[in-house]
Amino acid sequence: MDKNTALKVVLGISIVGMLFSGYLSYGELVEKVCPLGGGCSPLFGLPTCLYGFVMYLAVFITTVIGLRAKN
Repeated sequence: MDKNTALKVVLGISIVGMLFSGYLSYGELVEKVCPLGGGCSPLFGLPTCLYGFVMYLAVFITTVIGLRAKN
């Protein structure tokens, strides 16, 4: 698998991760209800799904930079 194909796969995974964790974060922060039922545990006062969203966003940005880089 070449570099661009691998980066496109990682880009797709990061988009799916951002959508899922964004949905969970929205439910926790705006609707004040955990969308998955059960209780979502906070970490340092913020829902853990928000940290996941930030990490997937960082992977997304890094992947986009890698795809736009000239070889």
